[in-house]
Amino acid sequence: MTPLTLSAGKEFQPPVAERHLETEVTHCVGGVISPLLSNIALSVLDEHIAAAWPTFGKNNQARSYRRKKGLPTYKIVRYADDFVIMVSGTRAHAEALRAEAATVLETVGLRLSEEKTTVVHIDEGFVFLGFRIQRQRQQGSNKWYVYTWPSRKALSSAMAKIKTITRQGTNQPLAELLRQINAVLRGWTNYFRHGVSKATFQYLHQYTWERIIGWLRRKHRKTNWKQLRRRYLPRWWPTDGEMTLFDAGAVPITRYRYRGTAIPSPWTPATAKKIQMPTA
Repeated sequence: MTPLTLSAGKEFQPPVAERHLETEVTHCVGGVISPLLSNIALSVLDEHIAAAWPTFGKNNQARSYRRKKGLPTYKIVRYADDFVIMVSGTRAHAEALRAEAATVLETVGLRLSEEKTTVVHIDEGFVFLGFRIQRQRQQGSNKWYVYTWPSRKALSSAMAKIKTITRQGTNQPLAELLRQINAVLRGWTNYFRHGVSKATFQYLHQYTWERIIGWLRRKHRKTNWKQLRRRYLPRWWPTDGEMTLFDAGAVPITRYRYRGTAIPSPWTPATAKKIQMPTA
């Protein structure tokens, strides 16, 4: 069935019941079903990597002995269609694992993106799910740690959203502007608070403040700074009635938070005790 055409030249899709199922699945990328399909398809890679783990040994001593013999150990961390394979070994081991992962994915009709798939040392760092992950020397000491902080691209994306909101016009009240900005700041800082994000939050805090001040000056061109500050900046903080700017710099961060045992599981462990529910 050929798609109908509007006068403006845009395609008008017929009802779902009249469309071809293959077309619906092909164009699902970006939809709500896409992460689910990714998890189903890429489970073959999870199972392949997990199957190799028992061969590395039952404890750290066994795995250390394996590494001394020049053999690699590795694990996978995956979220939907984004994944990282962490290798304790040489670059040659990592390259071999990339080829092995590509072979496994070919069995389900998938292929690795050449542009997005890279092999890097942990000291060089990489970006995963918006976080920059890199090993660096701790300031003031000779100890090395793996740090995670918001990537430049993620910060630029948040700043672009703030800039777009503050450039949409001055006809609306300050309270409405703050409401839109607060939604962006709350969501962004809540996601990136599990990392070395304090300095980034402070930077975003200052940037947002300056953007709002510029917006207020454009809205009230004939109002001097003293009157503007008295009306909208109590304690130098943008406020309009009960609406106050969300302070991104005050968001507490939680680093290296292990939640493996706190995440609820739909499967009950075999050793779990049965709980007798009271009857009404």
